[in-house]
Amino acid sequence: MSMGAYDEDEHERREQQASRVDADFDDERTIYHGEVEYDSGESAEALLDQFEQIKSE
Repeated sequence: MSMGAYDEDEHERREQQASRVDADFDDERTIYHGEVEYDSGESAEALLDQFEQIKSE
């Protein structure tokens, strides 16, 4: 098989593969239950100081 024939066959194979639609997946949304909390109490300077302290230990 010459290189040119391989390239054409490979192109055809990839075209067929790309044109297929995979419908075997779960199309339902995942529902999550729980809570999320954000703590923005400390300033950026306090957090940087804390980081520097952790690094030096």
